[in-house]
Amino acid sequence: MQGCNRGSVFLVVVLVSVLGGMAMASEDHPFGISDMLAMDRLGGPQVSPDGSTVVFTRRTTDLEADRGRTDLWRVGTDGSGLARWTADPASDYQARWSAGGDLYFLSSRGGSSQVWKMPAVGGEAQAVTDLPLDVGSFAIVPGATRLIVSMDVFVDCDTLACTVNRLAARESNPASGQSYDQLFVRHWDGWKDGRRSHLFSVRLDDDGASVPADLMRGMDADTPTRPFGGPEDYTVSPDGKAVVFSARDVGVEESWSTDFDLYQVAIDGSHEPTNLTESNPAWDAAPVFSPDGSSLAYLAMARPGFEADRFRVILRDSKTGNTRVLAEDWDRSPGSMAWSRDGKRLLISAANVGQRSLFALNPAGGDPVILIEQGSVHGFGDAGDSGIVYSMSHLSGPAEIYRRDSEGKSSRLTTINDARLALARMGSAEQFAFRGWNDEKVYAYALTPADFDPAKKYPIAFLVHGGPQGSFGNSFHYRWNPQAYAGAGYAVVMVDFHGSTGYGQAFTDSITGDWGGKPLVDLQKGLAAALTRFPWMDGDNVCALGASYGGYMMNWIAGKWSDRFKCLVNHDGVFDTRAMYYETEELWFPEWENGGTPWEVPQNFEEFNPARFVDNWRTPMLVIHGALDYRVPESQGLGAFTALQRRGVPSKLLFYPDENHWVLRPSNSEQWHETVLDWLQRWTRNAETP
Repeated sequence: MQGCNRGSVFLVVVLVSVLGGMAMASEDHPFGISDMLAMDRLGGPQVSPDGSTVVFTRRTTDLEADRGRTDLWRVGTDGSGLARWTADPASDYQARWSAGGDLYFLSSRGGSSQVWKMPAVGGEAQAVTDLPLDVGSFAIVPGATRLIVSMDVFVDCDTLACTVNRLAARESNPASGQSYDQLFVRHWDGWKDGRRSHLFSVRLDDDGASVPADLMRGMDADTPTRPFGGPEDYTVSPDGKAVVFSARDVGVEESWSTDFDLYQVAIDGSHEPTNLTESNPAWDAAPVFSPDGSSLAYLAMARPGFEADRFRVILRDSKTGNTRVLAEDWDRSPGSMAWSRDGKRLLISAANVGQRSLFALNPAGGDPVILIEQGSVHGFGDAGDSGIVYSMSHLSGPAEIYRRDSEGKSSRLTTINDARLALARMGSAEQFAFRGWNDEKVYAYALTPADFDPAKKYPIAFLVHGGPQGSFGNSFHYRWNPQAYAGAGYAVVMVDFHGSTGYGQAFTDSITGDWGGKPLVDLQKGLAAALTRFPWMDGDNVCALGASYGGYMMNWIAGKWSDRFKCLVNHDGVFDTRAMYYETEELWFPEWENGGTPWEVPQNFEEFNPARFVDNWRTPMLVIHGALDYRVPESQGLGAFTALQRRGVPSKLLFYPDENHWVLRPSNSEQWHETVLDWLQRWTRNAETP
């Protein structure tokens, strides 16, 4: 489903040194899950006001403690002075610079998530807030006279103490029942408890923080948006007088509506929020003021109820309220956006033919210009005369920090994971195209096994991405990393079938109402094209794997392409599309994909329902599911496993009581990969034994 998508060492190595909390192999070896887990995760680059320094987060993984830790690091925009900036055992993250050069950040020091500050003049970190509730995100008001913070509160509470007391009363109540009178009852991986994430304005005095003002008072909505929103959901005007935020305040329709609107409110909450985008019944998101405050840029979809519609860039005049669409004919959907320091262009990232590229768009008109094409850009910012700073990963390595200078030349500012990468032998990736459904061009990636010998034949791990409006592109993934299979001796094939993102909106739209049609044809033709193009692939030894929609496709393949694969791996996949509607949480998704509700168009829910074709199931399948997955609930996985067992098909169930739609704990990730690779090795020949 949209928005959804580690194993063992594959050979014995000597562990002699520790980098970032994880042991590093002293001898080179094929890439394994321990290598993936050992990679430090860099992100969130923020450039200092003078353009000289980049601060970023660095997450290290401690396998023994089974958790990660995040610290702040810094490096000069010229690549010098790489150093840790925070070393507290607690996690420090979400850094933001003030105009005066102070660094504000969130930290869990003291057992609560609060805002802290590193003064520009140097010295130790100082606590800025001491609120009775955790701060989820924040923004600095120009002049650093206020902060905008998000906290989870009960909407009908007038004070933070009211929320604190109500939570304490619930905790002490021996009765555990929770009543609901509207959806959502649960969302992603948590049950709703009546609280909403609201934005608060906190005035900063010499003696600390004043009483916060709820900027969303009375709104039954969340900002940041749930479950994946963040600071990008709101922005502060450069004059420090107003906040604009994205929220969905639609009452009982919340679970089937994508009507997120932009609201503007005075910085002190002195008036009710004003809806700026009420005329658009679809999604409005990611507001960001131009440096002079004259314009507000934001992203907007056109079709209500469709979460994978193309985002367009909208420019709103701050004085008149007039809006215009920028680059209407640009057939890409922006993911994130920021202004250049001089306000003359917008920097935009977007999925782009198997990459996540960085573009520049002139607000005065014209088409976007591509700045960084290859790889996946994850975060970026303008560094003025120093160029553009960004983080980027690719199939051969995790994210590092880069700088693109004014002449268009890119250089790396960090090489934090290079020592580990040098010891882990990987497969090489190649993107290729073939003629898929209706003879239309479709793209795919293939990876050679580690230690590739063209004279040998290699079994194939055929990976199918989720979404379904998603992509397995040129990115380093921490859950579905193709190098984990290449390191175990498999060739890897990944097809961006019809419905994938980054190939134009019509291509993305084409999967709607046709989950088992065009994508299956593309997968069939893509595998055939790979076997023709790469003769070293063993077409008689292929296992298919997928999660979410990819898991759905495993169930669909089991009934409609049952004679092709040696084995299947189905992680959190949809088994019964009709039951799925009544079990999932975000109802707009199945309603759009099927053209209505099950009682309005029952035939649409049944046409591509894997449960209808269980009588054809005969391919061995590993089923994996998490109890906290409320997007594709565990009953879907149990249903598939029950069908397999009753049919007498070789099958195995791996169940996680503590994981959601993803497997996140390092120890669980190791177990996941060990189980998956063992399953593949059991049914194929010539692969390395995990």
